[in-house]
Amino acid sequence: MSTVRPPAVAGMFYPAEPAQLAHDVQHYLEEARPFGLVPKALIVPHAGYIYSGAIAASAYASIKAIASRIRRVVLLGPTHRVAVRGLALPGADAFDTPLGRVTLDVAGARAIASLPQVGISAQAHALEHSLEVQLPFLQSILTDFTLLPLAVGMATAEEVAEVLETVWGGDETLIVISSDLSHYLPYATAQQVDQATAQAILKLQQPIPHDQACGGTPVSGLIVAAQKHRLSPHLLDLRNSGDTAGSHDRVVGYAAFAFTPAE
Repeated sequence: MSTVRPPAVAGMFYPAEPAQLAHDVQHYLEEARPFGLVPKALIVPHAGYIYSGAIAASAYASIKAIASRIRRVVLLGPTHRVAVRGLALPGADAFDTPLGRVTLDVAGARAIASLPQVGISAQAHALEHSLEVQLPFLQSILTDFTLLPLAVGMATAEEVAEVLETVWGGDETLIVISSDLSHYLPYATAQQVDQATAQAILKLQQPIPHDQACGGTPVSGLIVAAQKHRLSPHLLDLRNSGDTAGSHDRVVGYAAFAFTPAE
């Protein structure tokens, strides 16, 4: 019997009504600036769409030119509700969103299942938004793909990089790391901290601490892998909730990056 993870944050982080969701995502993608890149990996924020949807769209718009060849998405995001040692697969066959069903990558899950840092936790995925909010964007821009979703808990950058290496694949595989930046700092302070974090990522310097990026562990793992594969990072957008839909008193930072093979 197949198991499907239903959407947990539809109607909260993004619209639950399919037509409205499709319209909103398409609008964000159309507004995003094209960069003419060919990314192997993306770093994308994961807040409610009114806060970070436009920033996320700048990452996803960068894969428009290569969308037809992407057949698998390896998606890593931090756990917000359930503590996990290592990286957790959901133990499901598919994820549902208001835009339809996303089939999970069985072969990819099998390939990493024997790694000691990889386990299965349906609980870690059940209410986790960091992965779910990426799916409507992926569904809107890709035609036919499978998903390998991993909730990242207490792990080292090297453990994350080893998982990425195992499922690295070729042009058919896109890696997406879900992470916001600083949390609840005053606007000007957040700008300084987030700028420093962005510069560290652009210089491929890790570890990225969790107080600077909630997805610091998967981001650091991607940096290790990017060094090995000679990927070049590009900053596509850097803003915070004070720029999009919130007050300037306590903001959350968001950035979008694309990692491309070196010329």
